[in-house]
Amino acid sequence: MNRLHTIDINEATGETEQMFSAIKRAVGKVPNAYAVLGSNAPGVLGQVLQTGAALKQTQLNAREQDAINLAISEASGCDYCVAAHSFTGKLAGFTNEQMHELRNGAFSADAKIDALVKFAVNVVKTSGTVPADAVNAVKQAGYSDRQIIEALYAISAILFTNMLNRVNDTVVDFPKVA
Repeated sequence: MNRLHTIDINEATGETEQMFSAIKRAVGKVPNAYAVLGSNAPGVLGQVLQTGAALKQTQLNAREQDAINLAISEASGCDYCVAAHSFTGKLAGFTNEQMHELRNGAFSADAKIDALVKFAVNVVKTSGTVPADAVNAVKQAGYSDRQIIEALYAISAILFTNMLNRVNDTVVDFPKVA
């Protein structure tokens, strides 16, 4: 149950109404995570949407980004984001078994994505400087410095929504995940 104030999306006005309308046109609904953001901090919701648009312009493809989102959401314990990104993971072509593996921080079907996921989890779980071996492994898998920075951006984006949903206890409005 939501802990933070959330308006009925049909009662939104101004900037929030505009963003909710755009989200609804794009995905068919206003996910509960976006509803709580727009209800309390429309500017932050705007930034989240801009971040999503910026991530689409990176050299990381949808599968790589969903792999990061699934691994980090599981690592941080965000049931909402695990469900949401399991839904988008299917759209990116991952099987249920592959998504389960990604949630466990690995991906045996593709050595490059496996290295990226392991790197992302290492970044999140490591205190202090990330070990050089972790950076070297993701580079040796074929990721450029630019892509590593873009992966860090993707990690920071999913961590924000993970934290929001963990604080809010956002009601999951995506299919349940096994």
